[in-house]
Amino acid sequence: MTKLSVNINKVATIRNARGGNTPNVKQFAIDCERFGAQGITVHPRPDERHIRYADVYDIKPIVTTEFNIEGNPKGERKAESGKQRADNCPDGFIDLVKEIRPTQVTLVPDAEGVLTSNAGWDTVKNQEYLCDVVKEFKACGIRVSIFIDANPRMIEMAAKTGTDRVELYTESYASEYHKAAIAGKMPALQAIKPFVEAAKVARNCGLGLNAGHDLSLENLAFFHQQIPWVDEVSIGHALISDALYLGIEETIHQYLNCLK
Repeated sequence: MTKLSVNINKVATIRNARGGNTPNVKQFAIDCERFGAQGITVHPRPDERHIRYADVYDIKPIVTTEFNIEGNPKGERKAESGKQRADNCPDGFIDLVKEIRPTQVTLVPDAEGVLTSNAGWDTVKNQEYLCDVVKEFKACGIRVSIFIDANPRMIEMAAKTGTDRVELYTESYASEYHKAAIAGKMPALQAIKPFVEAAKVARNCGLGLNAGHDLSLENLAFFHQQIPWVDEVSIGHALISDALYLGIEETIHQYLNCLK
């Protein structure tokens, strides 16, 4: 069964736009699980423009399914100029994850200042570093996933780090699928082909398989039909956007239907 993990970053983005605690990120996580989501994902960034480190501590005790923390292990929080931290949270991503001990940590090579994740790891150039980080997290009993492009070589080298899973970066699939849909060229076999090949390589390497980025109600069912052995999809932007029209309960139900 493929699990749906809801990325709640965008809920925090709305909250932060006005200050205060509306919408309530913690309650939203509770409701997502209540409506059927099988996991909660957060991706704290150094500038804390959406999920804050303090949110991660608040959310951890209430998650009853799986808690997935995404981020760059090299990330360091940036304090506002002239201000000191009042939350007693660690400033480093690695220390945060080791204290929280989520079900899973997903390593994402975000460059500083990027709007959203836009590339997977180069597991050849970063082999030694990733080996060390994976070992450190696994020693804490945390499942590790490496965010990666649909590139067989990178997946094979990811397997050598000792990681438990890889997460396929699916932006190009979503983009090509949408173009094919507009042109009436359904099903979008060319869009999914490199991902099927990559998924097979991951399976042959003994790796678990996750997927995420721009997956939506438009393209998720087809993705799952072609790669039914995906362990987990992590979806945030599209799902939260759909919830503005459909409501979060109906939205989660529709996404779960795509994974049947």
